[in-house]
Amino acid sequence: MRKLRILVVGQTPPPYGGQAIMIQKLLEGHYDLVQLYHVRMAFSKDMGEVGKFKFHKIVELLKVILNIVKSFLRFRPDILLYPPSGAGFWPVLRDIVVLIGTRWMFPKTIFVFHAVGLGEFYQHAPFWLKSIMKLAYFNPDAAIHLSELSPPDGQTIQARRVFVVPNGLEDIYTNYAGCYSKGNPPIILFVGAIYPSKGIFDLLEASKILKSKGLEFQVRIMGEGSPQIIETINRFISQYKLENNVRLIGVKINQEKWQEFAMADIFCFPTYAYFENLSVAVLEAMMFALPIVATEWRGIPVMVRDGENGFLVPIKSPDLLAEKLQLLIENPDLRVSMGKKGRERFLRDFTIEKFYERMRNVFLSVGEELINQE
Repeated sequence: MRKLRILVVGQTPPPYGGQAIMIQKLLEGHYDLVQLYHVRMAFSKDMGEVGKFKFHKIVELLKVILNIVKSFLRFRPDILLYPPSGAGFWPVLRDIVVLIGTRWMFPKTIFVFHAVGLGEFYQHAPFWLKSIMKLAYFNPDAAIHLSELSPPDGQTIQARRVFVVPNGLEDIYTNYAGCYSKGNPPIILFVGAIYPSKGIFDLLEASKILKSKGLEFQVRIMGEGSPQIIETINRFISQYKLENNVRLIGVKINQEKWQEFAMADIFCFPTYAYFENLSVAVLEAMMFALPIVATEWRGIPVMVRDGENGFLVPIKSPDLLAEKLQLLIENPDLRVSMGKKGRERFLRDFTIEKFYERMRNVFLSVGEELINQE
């Protein structure tokens, strides 16, 4: 019985977005009867370029298509695994060019919906664009959703089968637990691309409310944003005299990143981003036994159970966000108990071993007949 050959097309870090991180994790796995090959996308040099048209992306598009063809001729893969870009005209147009140009070569196709919203984008697209999207996206052999709460993108494009495979991470918490003292005052950590739709200004408004109540705390914002967004955040901090309460710490990776998680007391993620799915950053916080205050949005309720390992609030609700953060700031025992429950959920449902097992099952299920042909 030969190995199933799969060509994975997708971005790996940098930049360090959740999708890029999970594609890297996928490629690092070892699967019985499965061999992975990779064509790297590098359309975005930083998170500020994601979803935007840039002239250098045209050159990268041609390189990706050429590398897919070269990989096909060299390795003869059985399956194309591709992460659709989600909503947005330019990302969809990019997918259309890549998929119409190459998908026909592969016996089978699997789409992994790290970014979501393609189905809704299709529903509202003009007739001419719908026709082209059908040629590119429709009738894959499988679609992978990250949670039961993901939008029905796979069903919209009429995937023959839809699987649910949550993200998973290797547990590195024990390497850092107890190595760094917790903050005094309590540290609230935000990790993610710094977009308005990630709820960053809701977090700033909540910080203003917490300061007005005389509470002691520090918010640490880890991530990358455009110069305009960073300037706006700094003006807000200056205007409301939050210099001692809110700090932008930029992108952190490897040990520096995990040190921030280890020192934090609370994780806050007030996103309402259209493309949001099953956040890697939230899983990282659960791994580090942090209580989480987040929005009831997309796949977040799959990870955060309201009142159990954190609190969920409606999107764009800085007053409620501040209320839940205040509850955790003032109750260290509650922080510890909620964080412990979150870590238990992580170990039960979201480890890298479970991720690899689930992905292997999808691969072998989709490619079973191809393996048995020889």
